[in-house]
Amino acid sequence: MAVSLDIADLRARRRPAEIPPAPEQGAAPEPGSADGLGCHGGKATLRAAAEAAGLSETLATYRRDYPAGPHDQPQSMCPAFGALRVGLRMRRTATLLSGSACCVYGLTFTAHFYGARRSVGYVPFNSETLVTGKLFEDIREAVHEVAGAGEHDAVVVINLCVPTASGVPLRLLPKAIDGVRIIGIDVPGFGVPTHAEAKDVLAGAMLAYARQEAERGPVAAPRGGRSERPSVTLLGEMFPADPVVIGALLEPLGLSAGPVVPTREWRELYAALDGAAVAAIHPFYAASVREFEAAGRPVVGSAPVGHDGTADWLEAIGKACDVTPAVIAAAKARLLPPIRAAIAANPIRGRITLSGYEGSELLVARLLVESGAEVPYVGTACPRTPWSEPDRAWLEERGVAVRFRASLEDDLAALAAFRPDLAIGTTPVVQKAKEGGTPALYFTNLISARPLMGVAGAGSLAQVVNAAIAGRDRFAAMRGFFEGVGTGHAAGIWQERPQVKAAVKAQRAPERPIGEMA
Repeated sequence: MAVSLDIADLRARRRPAEIPPAPEQGAAPEPGSADGLGCHGGKATLRAAAEAAGLSETLATYRRDYPAGPHDQPQSMCPAFGALRVGLRMRRTATLLSGSACCVYGLTFTAHFYGARRSVGYVPFNSETLVTGKLFEDIREAVHEVAGAGEHDAVVVINLCVPTASGVPLRLLPKAIDGVRIIGIDVPGFGVPTHAEAKDVLAGAMLAYARQEAERGPVAAPRGGRSERPSVTLLGEMFPADPVVIGALLEPLGLSAGPVVPTREWRELYAALDGAAVAAIHPFYAASVREFEAAGRPVVGSAPVGHDGTADWLEAIGKACDVTPAVIAAAKARLLPPIRAAIAANPIRGRITLSGYEGSELLVARLLVESGAEVPYVGTACPRTPWSEPDRAWLEERGVAVRFRASLEDDLAALAAFRPDLAIGTTPVVQKAKEGGTPALYFTNLISARPLMGVAGAGSLAQVVNAAIAGRDRFAAMRGFFEGVGTGHAAGIWQERPQVKAAVKAQRAPERPIGEMA
């Protein structure tokens, strides 16, 4: 059954007219003043303060690289987590945070929850050190102490919201200390929309540093040596098996898979810049693409997902690397039939809405559609870029509504309008779906943590997706059993059986579901 989805209209229905507008933000504080620069100050105030403190160029670059959507900001964890995670995954790299204690605590907790195995450095501050400039001196002292230990190739310093708004000048840190590279970046929540894009902030800064090193003279070779065949750099974090699968797909073209950016150690940055081409598997790495283009490397969008995606990607990569048409045709004839067979052997039947903030949402949607699923809606917190265009065009040609910079309201409106057999999304989407008796899967842990490329990806989603869809009756039974328990007029803790009062029950009646037509 086809359902027309007008996101703007559905979102408008959700906001009653009686809700008062948000109060206007106050004027930006004078530069150097700590008043109003706490997290409670509001994004407009913090942004104005940062620009007044000399960071207007940095924020303008972020606005250009990571354009905002129709709303203020998509739902995502603190953006700085993305940059922190990149630094913590790199060998011989130390990471220091400068920000409010509560923010640092949350970021550190989340980093270790996701498997970080090293300490996170922290440079604390108070109103006095922030206003007097002592915080910058403390950061510089900490950087010298960490770099002087002789245990690192690089030290990364990340300014969070308040130090960025106060203009703490990380650009004035030394570029190197005793041969240890110093990378200072600002990753404020009011300047970088999502944690996925914050990965690019650090990856781009490191690529810029490495490119300048390579331009000055010889640099270290990759740990495993240089490949005898031209390599293709892979841009974007992915399931560990995917680079191996991509390497097998590139072999018939006479190519090899290069490093994955963000890299796991510094010397891999040189090899990444040395690739014959760059495959933008995740299409939002704008700063990184800028460095690759400065190094003269062509960038190819999309990825080898499914039959059609693999065919188009092999063609694009082959042309970018000057592979002859005959070799490209032979590679496709060899590689595509097994992928088509794997998809046919693992069909998916059902209507699925999909959303997330990792950057691979469109790739997953393509694979689901080729596997036979009906996917009326896919939302991603990431922006529309030139490198996502092949996937957007392919999906929209097949009737999929694609929303870039999708908000939670967009995702919930699609859930209500399309009534899917399965919802794949972020935590609040999954929660809302299960409350309504719809099976749901968390995108980050259960979908993006699976192989997507080539033959391995063709059958990777079917088992978990079909099993979830098959559990719909179980959800309906549980919902029926617990219907009304602990909600509305029945909420609270009772010492004895509550007496139902019609007036109270009517007063606390649930609102009309999001997206329900009048």
